[in-house]
Amino acid sequence: MTQPVSPQPVSPPRDSTDKVPQAQPAAWRGLVVRADIRTLSLLGVLAALVLIGGITKPDEFLDTRNLQLVLTQGSVIGVVTVGMTFVITSGGIDLSVGAIVALASVWATTLATQEYGFGGILFTSVLVGLGCGLVNGLLIAYGGMVPFIATLAMLASARGLALQITDGKTQIVTSDSILDLGERDSYVLGVPPLVLVFAVVTIIGWLVLNRTTFGRRTVAVGGNAEAARLAGIDVRRQRLYLYLLSGLCCGIAAFLLIILSGSGQNTNGNLYELDAIAAAIIGGTLLSGGRGTIVGSVLGVLIFTTITNIFALNNLQSDVQQIAKGAIIVAAVLVQRRTASTT
Repeated sequence: MTQPVSPQPVSPPRDSTDKVPQAQPAAWRGLVVRADIRTLSLLGVLAALVLIGGITKPDEFLDTRNLQLVLTQGSVIGVVTVGMTFVITSGGIDLSVGAIVALASVWATTLATQEYGFGGILFTSVLVGLGCGLVNGLLIAYGGMVPFIATLAMLASARGLALQITDGKTQIVTSDSILDLGERDSYVLGVPPLVLVFAVVTIIGWLVLNRTTFGRRTVAVGGNAEAARLAGIDVRRQRLYLYLLSGLCCGIAAFLLIILSGSGQNTNGNLYELDAIAAAIIGGTLLSGGRGTIVGSVLGVLIFTTITNIFALNNLQSDVQQIAKGAIIVAAVLVQRRTASTT
């Protein structure tokens, strides 16, 4: 005689408001809220600086030409910062960006290069930037060198080569097609061409970081390189691409600097690495990697450029500017550490 089978208890259906499926969206919403607060804070700082500039030097600071100058000067370092943001997000660093800009600018303004006009100067700038980025990427990704050491070596080498090419002299640009881009007649609805290029680079950078698998791989490598490798990401190749991207941005920035100054000098890009890293950090990009924000980096660039402009209008010495920038960097890192410890 068969024994009756007792019915198995049936688990109640999981409610749609259960905490497990809601955990990831809740964490995502928290990140979005913090990002919004950070962006609003940066906008508040920028607004305060504009107010200070308007109070201390109302006629000079609020003049349309001066505001155009601030945006134009910020465009060069801004393009570099976009590339730096990607590198820092991946957990790396690039100390050679200023030297690469200098090398690209002097190589693109030699007499031999200028014979090819606009196209030759642009092509040389970008090619030199990509070449330096390739060397950095190979040394770091496949050579096993620490990014700090590899890019520091590139900094010294690129500066030395730039000095050798120029022999310490300024190389004047004679191409009218380049010089005309720096004139007011080339402005589009009152916006300088350099600012338009910066805007395009920023939009592309934001889309790549936030809307592509390349951007997600970059964040994953910066968050945990070993976990990213186990997930199937080629970490070495990704790092190579990132330093190529940084070099490309340096090449573009060098071309913009040539337009802005009408010359190529071995001293170009001095302390660009400091400005780019500082702008990215105060914008919200984690120095340890795993999180980056293009919008925050752009706001950081505008903040530093505005500070520099206000100091210049008030005849304050450059050493005071560097002290202020250093203090801002320290404050931003301390805020990042405190934020990370509370999450």
